[in-house]
Amino acid sequence: METLNNICPMSKRRYEEVPIDQVKVINSRNREKEQFTMNVESIESVGLMKPIRVNDRFIEATGFYELICGEGRLLAHQQLGKKHVMAEVVTCTRKEALLQSLIENIARTKPGSMDFARELKRLHDEGLEYKQIARIACKTEEYIRSYIRLVEQGEERLIQGVESGIFPIKFAIQVASTEDSQIQGVLMDAFAEGLVTTMNFAQARRIIAARAKTSKRSAASRDYTVGQLQHDIAETTRVKTSFVREAKSKENRFMTLLTGMNTLFNDAALVELLVKQKLDKRPALAGDFRFEQTAETEVQS
Repeated sequence: METLNNICPMSKRRYEEVPIDQVKVINSRNREKEQFTMNVESIESVGLMKPIRVNDRFIEATGFYELICGEGRLLAHQQLGKKHVMAEVVTCTRKEALLQSLIENIARTKPGSMDFARELKRLHDEGLEYKQIARIACKTEEYIRSYIRLVEQGEERLIQGVESGIFPIKFAIQVASTEDSQIQGVLMDAFAEGLVTTMNFAQARRIIAARAKTSKRSAASRDYTVGQLQHDIAETTRVKTSFVREAKSKENRFMTLLTGMNTLFNDAALVELLVKQKLDKRPALAGDFRFEQTAETEVQS
């Protein structure tokens, strides 16, 4: 892993013009046509600003340099009819070359996108731990886990929704944390109808989970719809509102009773009588409620 941990000084780097037909692409990826066209135009007008990187370790055996990064620049040169391309030539194992390529992709990919999530997963698939990937991507381990989980567990519709801008990636990560595909589908439909957002997502998932527990089927009722979720959210909100109203009413009644008790215990004559009858001990109160002790203290002193 020395190639990942050590930075090679510019003075020790090796640059050569290599034949394009001797460069083999071993880690190809899709690229945007518009961006590629711009790259071709840029190279044609001002030349190559950043050399590609190739591995020469296996050239004697295969006759080819293996491309580490710079596929777009290489293809642009091919399209322009050029025979050679400037390259930084390194000597490393295929494993190290692949990791360099993936790390380069991470650096060039927009964070918060599905392409970024896929590159994170590819690094993990190549054996890097979450902690290592987090350090490379300058993100937290939980961030890395969430994005990789999205690629592993997210439905195709969910991933396509992120790529087309229908679902924000934060919502997609939340949905992917729900393993059941039926529940994922309901949550996506509910988001599309404006019923579920990233703010009330946890509540919606709890409601669906609660329905699943009461269902005789395995994960969730296959007949469960967005309409039923809307009904359940409304019912849950109604019950919660009713509970809060009832709790507030009981608290108000209790405060009235407590105020009355404090008023009575401010009567010195009454307190003296209660003390003589050994009825002056007030009940212990839980929470932040307190009795006023002024009159009682004066009598006892």
